Amino acid sequence: MSVAMHMTKKRRLFSVLDLMILPGMIYIIINNYIPMAGILIAFKKIDYAKGVFKSGWNGIENFKYLFSTRDAFVITRNTILYNVAFIILSTILGLVVGIFLSEIVLKGFQKIYQTLILLPQLFSIIIIAYIVLALLSNEAGFINKTVLGPGNEIDFYSNRIYWPFILTIVYLWKGLGYNSIIYLSAIVSVDRNLYEAATVDGVGRFKQVFHVTIPSIKPTIITLVLISVGRIFYSDFGLFLQVPMNSGQLFSVTNTIDTYVYRSLMQLNNISMASAAATYQAVVGFVIIFAVNMIVKKVDKENALF
Repeated sequence: MSVAMHMTKKRRLFSVLDLMILPGMIYIIINNYIPMAGILIAFKKIDYAKGVFKSGWNGIENFKYLFSTRDAFVITRNTILYNVAFIILSTILGLVVGIFLSEIVLKGFQKIYQTLILLPQLFSIIIIAYIVLALLSNEAGFINKTVLGPGNEIDFYSNRIYWPFILTIVYLWKGLGYNSIIYLSAIVSVDRNLYEAATVDGVGRFKQVFHVTIPSIKPTIITLVLISVGRIFYSDFGLFLQVPMNSGQLFSVTNTIDTYVYRSLMQLNNISMASAAATYQAVVGFVIIFAVNMIVKKVDKENALF
């Protein structure tokens, strides 16, 4: 074995650095590629007595049934609209907070603010769901009992109109620290000479943001946005299931493709329908990121992902 390894290394077939990525490759193959065989379930009528592989083929009947119901429109609409809002708002807020953090002169205060902003990212979604419940609950919620007062209570968990805003606020609050720190790391790597030259030319701090900071970190912004767009057909499962407390009255504004797959599998025990929805999600998500990358490639080839 050692002779074979020596000969392989001598012929430069791989290096030590190649061996370092081997565990990651194995994980990706096991976790991402092998489960892709489950796509077969979407085209079968599962008979648990026969098993998955011996069950009869069902063609595209599962997809026909999925798209014949209103659920397909609702989960697609919710998934896309929420993600579009999340991408736009998280990019803007993350960039603004990152710029503000970079302007803090005292590094000690900068670290304190970074820690405080990043803290929600470390919370379990279950904890966040109960924090939201403590604020919005009818019985003892802070907003109903303290802010609105007796007689003015709002039944948040049965009123759909508030939840697009609640979910957006919770998402931004939870992810703001992560996004801002990424932008901060890109901002601090910008050549300081550019700012000095801009100051000499009479450019103020506010204009420097638009003429120096943002153009300098444009590759970082495009990369993060592309990664987010690549997951535009996926949703934060915990956010849409746990935070609304799985309330059936809110399904029209909280049901996404991920929660639909979960409910089809765990509550309706319809494994074929769950697989059809997951396949639809994966295929459309791939097409979207490929199309967006092609657009970026035509506009600015250097900043495309591939």
